[in-house]
Order: sequence, then structure tokens, then C-alpha cells
Amino acid sequence: MATDYDSPRKTDDDLNEDSLQELQARRSDKSSGSIDIDETDLAESLELPGADLSNEELSLRVIPRQADEFTCSRCFLVHHRSQLASEKNGQQVCRECAA
Repeated sequence: MATDYDSPRKTDDDLNEDSLQELQARRSDKSSGSIDIDETDLAESLELPGADLSNEELSLRVIPRQADEFTCSRCFLVHHRSQLASEKNGQQVCRECAA
């Protein structure tokens, strides 16, 4: 049998691809694309604001302010001395708050 090398060839990938109309028909045939979510599982994973966390323990190590650090009087964050923008009447202000 003779082969026409000028005609477009379909590969296996092309044969497996569906036409746009077939894909749209499949999508409309499916009832719903949503996933069933169990409400109890969802409720257990949510944390409400103002929830009672009095029985929770924090596992965080707090390091006291070092000698080369200061606390900004506006944002109350601890910064390195290199971030000090101004100091008036003992009120230290960081560069971010001074800007």
C-alpha cells in the first residue's frame, strides 16, 4: 500500500484527544463538579476568633531584648540599633515609623 507523505498525520496523542463539542457534552452530562465535604470535619479544622485558648500551651522560646536593640515607642517592635531614626525625651523611633 502506498503512503502519502504529504498528508497530515495523526499521532496517538491526537487520536486520544477529544473534540471541543465532545468535551462540552461530557461536562454538561456530569451533574456536579463539587466535592462533598463533611461538615464535622470542616468545623473541627476552623478556629473561631475569641475562642477559649486558656488550656493551650505555647512552645516558643522568648529571648529578652539585647543590649544592641531598642523598642520603638510608636510600633512597639524590637529593632537593632542600626534602625534607630531618632530619640527625643527618651522616646526611641525606628526608621519605618519615622518615614
